[in-house]
Amino acid sequence: MNLTFAHRKATQALNFFARKEGGRMNKLKALKLVYFADRCHLRRYGRPITNDRYLAMEYGPVASSCKDLAEMSEFLGKEETAYAQRFLSPAGHDYTSAAEVDVDEFSQTDLEALEFAWIHYGRRSPFDLADETHKFPEWKRHEARFQSPYESWVPMAYGDFFENPPEGVDQLPPLSPDEQADLREQLEELHSVESLWR
Repeated sequence: MNLTFAHRKATQALNFFARKEGGRMNKLKALKLVYFADRCHLRRYGRPITNDRYLAMEYGPVASSCKDLAEMSEFLGKEETAYAQRFLSPAGHDYTSAAEVDVDEFSQTDLEALEFAWIHYGRRSPFDLADETHKFPEWKRHEARFQSPYESWVPMAYGDFFENPPEGVDQLPPLSPDEQADLREQLEELHSVESLWR
């Protein structure tokens, strides 16, 4: 299921975490924090914040277009690049914030999920966060693929984010089967509505 990438929200999410870190953020750490924020919002409200395409990679789930934004990749469109350059500047393995966060891009629930990710995971190191993401079922289902030297990434499905990890892993409460079904239905409805406008 592909949703329309919300590049302004994604840019501001990266900017949000850089500001929380004092203006400079490690890219790997930022991508893990974006994952935890998207995951939180999905499990609470049935939609991600960024609408990004997630890939399972060696160091955990990666929001692929957020990675492009943090790196100012050539894969970005002109509008995405122009907007991102107003707020972010790549700096080796890090990126820096170039302007205040435009919170008007976010809903109140978006900000709630971003704060959740920062409060619960923001003080941890990049590789510690990568190890943490390996405990979640949406990544773990692809783990065996990385035993092969020919696999570097595998597409992930948002529907898998509703599965509950083992007890003691998640900072969010487990979802009942009914809650999982309701959230999957909300996600499908969002996809259907977006498809009408493409």
